[in-house]
Amino acid sequence: MKQETESELRQVVGDDHVLRQDEVPPPAWDTGQPFLGELVLRPGTVEEVSQVLAICNRDAIPVVPMGGVTGLVQGCATKSGDVGLSLERMNQIEEVDPLAQTLSAEAGVTLRAAQQAAEEQGLYFPVDIGARDNCMLGGNVSTNAGGTRVIRYGMMRDSILGLEAVLADGTVVSSMNRYLKNNSGYDLKQLFIGTEGTLGIVTRIIARLDVAPRSHSVGLLAVENYDHVVSLLQHARLQIGARLCGFEVMWDSFYRKATSPEGPQTSPFETRHPFYVLLEATGTDPATDADAFEAALLAAIDSGLAVDGVIANSDRERDSIWAIRHEVEWLVRDAFNFDVSLRIADAGSYVERLEQSIHSQFPEAFVAAFGHLGDNNVHLSILGGEESDVQRHVYETLSPFEGAVSAEHGIGLEKRQYLPVSRSATEIALMARLKQTLDPKGILNPGKVIDSVN
Repeated sequence: MKQETESELRQVVGDDHVLRQDEVPPPAWDTGQPFLGELVLRPGTVEEVSQVLAICNRDAIPVVPMGGVTGLVQGCATKSGDVGLSLERMNQIEEVDPLAQTLSAEAGVTLRAAQQAAEEQGLYFPVDIGARDNCMLGGNVSTNAGGTRVIRYGMMRDSILGLEAVLADGTVVSSMNRYLKNNSGYDLKQLFIGTEGTLGIVTRIIARLDVAPRSHSVGLLAVENYDHVVSLLQHARLQIGARLCGFEVMWDSFYRKATSPEGPQTSPFETRHPFYVLLEATGTDPATDADAFEAALLAAIDSGLAVDGVIANSDRERDSIWAIRHEVEWLVRDAFNFDVSLRIADAGSYVERLEQSIHSQFPEAFVAAFGHLGDNNVHLSILGGEESDVQRHVYETLSPFEGAVSAEHGIGLEKRQYLPVSRSATEIALMARLKQTLDPKGILNPGKVIDSVN
């Protein structure tokens, strides 16, 4: 970078908010994305973001948006000469409107802070992921975050009413819609949701909130085969209805790594089973919701869909059950991690075929499967083998099932070459045209999602 350009950027954000490579602290989550660029800039206003991008666009300097850096697909990966753009200073919650049930906030607000602000007004921010303490709303929007409540509340996309974003040339696009119904022309916010900062930098959002639950039920069932897992989901949908907000399935491969004697968590069951299903429901009638939830789980056991089960009777017991499902640190740290979507009925066969495929080349590899099966999502963590070969097994096995190579983690650099498994050549060509139109010099998060335009 030219000295004159660096001086301009420093003048925009202030010397105190420019970090050189050796001054950038490591991210809270070790996701293998150390900062390798030249500078990290920390603007404090949308005007500063606009000026920074205008300067970088003029001089064709790559800009990589950096939030909590908690993603698992190299979406924040940098290289020499890159400029990192962190919105951590833009962390103000501007308004929580109890009547409209909306939250307006800057993009640097953490997910946890947004959840707490909603709770203070008796409301509920519906998106939740494990990185809630570190991830930021701008990153959640840019990756279309999912998490454990998608079966009821949808992805981040479903919570966003409006947003503000800055284009590569510094143009500010303010589409801060507040209304559930607004068909006034193109819905421009969709250009920036799930596109991983490749078309623009999200700077502010208006999110839709929900009524805070007054009841909260969690249970864990042991299941003997995958057909019964699928039938159990249908049973839960019918018996628990709209209150069902979580249907998490753990193959025993995952469960035994999470629970003693191999893992740190305590299993409530004395014997091992092929599958474990965590069910969660929230409602507004504490007097009846808990009884209805218990009746639904008991009926599942009585009908043979499950062979054993426990229901939490306190916050501590709820946390204890969820701790088993959230025991993923060993995966993030040691394993090759994947998240795919496919038809619920096919997930059992897919995991079985994948294990066979990987073991044909790497007999000692360990394949753990778990995930948000109620919304088609299976997570896979594989210990052993070579990364490129493991990726090939995961996605080549997925292709006949017509699945999606990314359920909620995004594409980043890691999955770019496998995007054609899920998207047609026509779709990818249209993505490239959008990128060329909005970012003709290819400065925004270059190389992520699709090949660079330059």
